[in-house]
Amino acid sequence: MILSCAIIDDEPLAAGLLESYVKKTPYLELKGTYNSAVTAMRDLRENPVQLLFLDIQMPELSGIEFAKILPRETKIIFTTAFSQYAIEGFRANALDYLMKPISYQDFLKSTDKALDWFSVLVKQETSKRDRFLFVKSEYKLLRVDLDDILYIEGLKDYVRFYLESGEKVVSLMSMKRLEDCLPHPEFLRTHRSYIVHMSKVQSIDRLRVVFGDQYIPVSDNYKDEVMSYLDQHTLV
Repeated sequence: MILSCAIIDDEPLAAGLLESYVKKTPYLELKGTYNSAVTAMRDLRENPVQLLFLDIQMPELSGIEFAKILPRETKIIFTTAFSQYAIEGFRANALDYLMKPISYQDFLKSTDKALDWFSVLVKQETSKRDRFLFVKSEYKLLRVDLDDILYIEGLKDYVRFYLESGEKVVSLMSMKRLEDCLPHPEFLRTHRSYIVHMSKVQSIDRLRVVFGDQYIPVSDNYKDEVMSYLDQHTLV
């Protein structure tokens, strides 16, 4: 995967350093470098990039202010010499926050995080569009249709798919990896050991999801998200 990116920094040396880092990172493609958010505004709103390296303290328009008007699909890595902006940066939904002077090692950690984020997004969009996944089971790749899944149970290093047909498919993978690939909120984590296909739920009993004689717990860590989903689909 190649990520399109841009740089906004009013310090020529800092911008030049980031340019050199981008050029030697094979999965990044630089679309532009700007010395202020104002000069970048038209280009990046009409032709958004996937990843933006954005300085925070700049004249006319700060990075924090500019982040609020960017297209949602653009992910931001803030770059700054001032640590007091860290909290504001993450409130602006930044993917990461780099302190100047920036080493290539730290730059690479942040861009790897961006690559992982976009890779997950592509997998989610693909599974949502195609409505199936291939999973490894023993020595085979088995097709699992999303519409056939009732729920998924985590078993240490394995997961078990419970299908409408009554079939169970076991595959070697983590719950987190699987959760990242499934369309959200159609599939919700209700417990560290369970992911539920919410459109298949027929009843909720005392905050437990019921599938026949199987009761799926909803733990405190996931309760708010599950309740929010239920509230959106409940008539009272």
